[in-house]
Formats: sequence, structure tokens, C-alpha cells
Amino acid sequence: MAYIPRLKKEYKSRVIPALKEEFGYKNVMQVPKLEKIVISRGVGAAVSDKKLVDYAVDELTKITGQKALATISKKDVASFKLRKGMPIGAKVTLRGERMYEFLDRLITSSLPRVRDFNGIKATGFDGRGNYNLGILEQIIFPEIDIDKVNKISGMDITFVTTAKTDKEAKSLLAELGLPFKKN
Repeated sequence: MAYIPRLKKEYKSRVIPALKEEFGYKNVMQVPKLEKIVISRGVGAAVSDKKLVDYAVDELTKITGQKALATISKKDVASFKLRKGMPIGAKVTLRGERMYEFLDRLITSSLPRVRDFNGIKATGFDGRGNYNLGILEQIIFPEIDIDKVNKISGMDITFVTTAKTDKEAKSLLAELGLPFKKN
């Protein structure tokens, strides 16, 4: 029997019926689902030091369990001493099993390690059912060895869903276990 992540089983057994009841969907295919999670990280100092992008790629690869890609600049910006084609960041797109595994680790072990944590803000929705979450320190992830970190920096995590509205997306993410702040 093939391995199925815990959150994927929970989505099929508990989240789909809960959302069906809450929004009155007539068909299971109408229920919104998580399509992908994109973790990205800009490295502004990479203009002067190319190794910083390699560190960012290595850290994202450790955190997600999938090889990260270096992102390159699309145009020249003279005031930042930036040339077209220079590496300036790193990103990973997670789908399927790896996506559910990462979300599970984020909810159960990483977010509780944030100092003075009392939930994530519910203001990161874009109007089309996607949610953006900013993390200030990469050391909240247990995969990162704090002694080998050369610079503490943050990252952006984008949850892309098939939900049509922000309310549906928030209900989906809350049912999956994201700890939103109470108003």
C-alpha cells in the first residue's frame, strides 16, 4: 500500500464534509483544495556576494525536501547595481505528497517555535482564494542547524487554492490546521 500523508487523509475524511456542509456544495468537486505551496526567498545582498544565493537554495532544499531553484533578475536596475540575469533569490514549488508533508511540519513543529506566537494574521488573502504568509526567521524550521546559519533571513510562503473567495480559502486553511488569530 502506498504512503498517504496524514493531512491528505484528514482532508479527504474530515475537511471535505465540513466544507461541504458549511458552504452547501452539492458536488465534492466544488470543494476547494490546496493546489500548491510556493516558498520563495529574496536575497538582496546577492548583488555583491553570489554565494548567498547558494546558501538560500541549500536552506530551502533542506526545509522542503525538494531541490530549490535560484531566481534571476528580469531587468537592469542601476540604483541597486543589478544586471539582467543575475541570481537574486530562491524558490520551491511543492505539490502533492510533499506539499502536505511540508504543511504538516509547518503547522505542528515550525510555527509553534516562533517567539510570542499567538496565531497568523488573516489579512494575507489576495481576493482570489490564495494566502501569503511571511516568516521572519528561517531558524524556526527544525531542519536548519542554527550553528551553520550565516545570516538570519525570512521567506514568503504562498498557499494557492482552488477556492473562489477569501472566505472559502480561509475556511479550507483553518480546517487543514493553520492557526489563524482570533479577532
